[in-house]
Amino acid sequence: MPLLRQLAVAALAGLIGAGLPLTPLQAASPLLESVKQNPQLAKRICADLRQLNSRGVSSNSPEAVAMVARSQGLSSTDAEILTTYVVGLHCPDVR
Repeated sequence: MPLLRQLAVAALAGLIGAGLPLTPLQAASPLLESVKQNPQLAKRICADLRQLNSRGVSSNSPEAVAMVARSQGLSSTDAEILTTYVVGLHCPDVR
């Protein structure tokens, strides 16, 4: 199982194990929904990350996270989450 899926399963199990209710509103982050509802945005982020990959820069490097943060007006933490989500769902070829 890919790492992203393992992390998602572990997080979900943790929420359920802690007895926290998981409603659809809680499950749908506005940050992730923005990419889900706008595939063109995901494609642009993938293209930018592929360009960094061509220079030997990893998609989870500080440089890549900073680039996504700047381009999307996000904090570093949100940019890291968004990058992981986009790579996992839209461009698994990106490293």
